[in-house]
Amino acid sequence: MTRTGFYPKKHRDSTTRPGPYQHLAEEFERRLKTLQDAGEIVDPRDAQIARLKADNADLRGRVARRDQRIAELVEFQTLALSRLAAQHHEIHRLRGALANAGNVRPIR
Repeated sequence: MTRTGFYPKKHRDSTTRPGPYQHLAEEFERRLKTLQDAGEIVDPRDAQIARLKADNADLRGRVARRDQRIAELVEFQTLALSRLAAQHHEIHRLRGALANAGNVRPIR
C-alpha cells in the first residue's frame, strides 16, 4: 500500500475518482478533527511545544519572584548597613565625649 492510495485520482478526462484507500484517509481526518475539537493534542510536537511554553512561563514567573526577593533583600541590606554605620558613629561619639568629660570618673 502506497501513500498515493489515500488521495483521489484523476481520469484522463480530468474527472476525479476516489483512491483505493481514500475512505481510510477520510476516516483518519474525521477522527483527528474530533480529537482536536475535544481539545486533545495528537501531534507530539504540538504537545512538546505546549509543555515547553508552560515551562517557560513557569520559569519566567520564578525568575520574576526571585528578582523581586533579591531587590527586597538588597534594600534591607542597605538599610541595615546604614543603621549599623549610624550606631557605630554614635558609639565613637559617646566614647569621645566620655574621654573628654572631666566630671566623669571611671568606676573600678
